[in-house]
Amino acid sequence: MAYVFDTLPADRSRIEIDDPREVRYWAVKFGCSEAQLRAAVARVGTSAAQVERVIDGADDVLRV
Repeated sequence: MAYVFDTLPADRSRIEIDDPREVRYWAVKFGCSEAQLRAAVARVGTSAAQVERVIDGADDVLRV
């Protein structure tokens, strides 16, 4: 049986890109590869909301 702390990030507003469990969690959640997730984090930082926008292709909202 999996425990919640094994399957859910401690802070669901931020992506801890150095934690393999979190990388897998967020990649599945956003429906992307780990490489796409890492590229999105490199582009906009660790905010889960901003990374989700990049993955969904709505990153034009982030342009200044």
